[in-house]
Amino acid sequence: MNRTAMIVDDSRAMRLVMGRFLKALGYSVTEAGDGREALTKLQGCAEPFDFALVDWNMPEMDGISLVRALRQDPRLHDLRVMMVTSEAEGDRVSTALEAGADEYLMKPFTMESLADKLAVLGF
Repeated sequence: MNRTAMIVDDSRAMRLVMGRFLKALGYSVTEAGDGREALTKLQGCAEPFDFALVDWNMPEMDGISLVRALRQDPRLHDLRVMMVTSEAEGDRVSTALEAGADEYLMKPFTMESLADKLAVLGF
């Protein structure tokens, strides 16, 4: 079975790093540079993604707005979402979880810490 992930980050370098990690872990990867692009790709995809890694701070549509939009879309409501960000304050973590994120990973991170968080999500 082909496992698929969406990486949503405005940093091309971060998308490259996360993509490399995910490919090494056996995932096919699709990228988006901001929340609006990700939402368009997710809504237009015939097959659902297994999960999305979403940056907090992005132009056009930030990560929190994207998570809220996903949770309101019946087709995408159950997509597993991990916020991947440098926003470390405790209230930021709770904001992300309250918006509907399933997990939270702090930048910078290792492939091992990403794999550990994916295991928490059931992957």
